[in-house]
Amino acid sequence: MKTALVTGASRGIGRSIALRLAGDGFRVAVSYARDEVAAKEVVRLIEEGGGSAFAIRADLGAQEDVRRLAERIGDETATLDVLVNNAGIGMSKPLAEETQEGFDRIFAVNVRGLFFLTQQVLPLIPDGGRIVNITSGVARIAFPEGIAYAMTKGAVQVFTLALAKELGPRGITVNNVAPGIIDTDVNAAWLRDPGAAAYAASRHALNRIGHVDEIAAAVAFTASPGASFITGTTIDATGGGNL
Repeated sequence: MKTALVTGASRGIGRSIALRLAGDGFRVAVSYARDEVAAKEVVRLIEEGGGSAFAIRADLGAQEDVRRLAERIGDETATLDVLVNNAGIGMSKPLAEETQEGFDRIFAVNVRGLFFLTQQVLPLIPDGGRIVNITSGVARIAFPEGIAYAMTKGAVQVFTLALAKELGPRGITVNNVAPGIIDTDVNAAWLRDPGAAAYAASRHALNRIGHVDEIAAAVAFTASPGASFITGTTIDATGGGNL
């Protein structure tokens, strides 16, 4: 059985990705930062469906946690066929309101943690493996209301390009999936306001909010044999956001 690691997999988009990859036959490592109950629920759902999964706690903003996560994956499996770097935090603050602590934290989780986790599990990824990084539609637009967050996603896109070039000779593909505004528990509070929901929908050409399963489907495709000749690119899953 092939193995996939999904970071930030206890809730939202990561949860849906973990469930989808399990349904596609992967043994899934469910990485989470805080919500152990939610992570164990994902594992339970996968196992009830006949799949295999295990949960691992790791705060990707802490270097020691990144190291322990990579070591645990190595203990659990000889090969990691798919790495989905989904974990991330978002802060909607303009330049004048951002703090050094907030800036450092968001880069620690969204960029440094992703970078060094990938570095440390790379020896487990076989030729023909897959790396999928979850970025954001804000990386291709002006997003001053969350400037540090947008910068982290831009950094990940540059990382994807360089890594795709480096790993291409091994048949390992490296791609981004960029969601738009998705109906998750993180967004639930403001999306439940009818006015805010209507505004969010209007930002997408499809005139609606995205669903987590739609992002999971894009990730599943990039992780599949059918995407073997696609690398170094971004799958735009924004519903035509800000066209």
